[in-house]
Amino acid sequence: MTQDPLTLYKLIVLFMLDRVNFPLTKAQISDFILQQEYTNFLTLQRVLSDLSDANFVITKVMGNRTLLSITEEGKDTLSYFDNRINIKIKEDIELYLQNNRLELRNEVSIQSNYYKSTSGDYEARLIGKDKETILVDITMSVPTEEIAISICANWNEKNQQIYKYLTEQLF
Repeated sequence: MTQDPLTLYKLIVLFMLDRVNFPLTKAQISDFILQQEYTNFLTLQRVLSDLSDANFVITKVMGNRTLLSITEEGKDTLSYFDNRINIKIKEDIELYLQNNRLELRNEVSIQSNYYKSTSGDYEARLIGKDKETILVDITMSVPTEEIAISICANWNEKNQQIYKYLTEQLF
């Protein structure tokens, strides 16, 4: 029995999401699948859209990232069709997740965004999460967009030191 390639790609995405206990970004999933040359970018975008439309994944937009999580329906579907994913592909996914788990998790756990407020200033919003628990949520009002961009970049680079400093000072 030949398998529809789109079905395989959907199962690969579901398998990836099922193997982590945090959401993955579209970019993270794309990086892996495109790096392995399983399919092309446009096909992958269709696959991700189809999975969302079928309620197999939940998509959540956070700033400039789209986070994906597997739903119970997605898990049920994966368990039923799991045997259609080649063992080598599963091993590639497991190895990728094992080697990149901390980086992948940090990328979705540390969030920063800025926007222009109604007062005309810019607000930089900085968030640190552990799974779904928000550990820190800071909004800073600054006079220029350049400062807001700098704050967001520094948060992405120095969040652990900043969080440590805050807890040492406040606890």
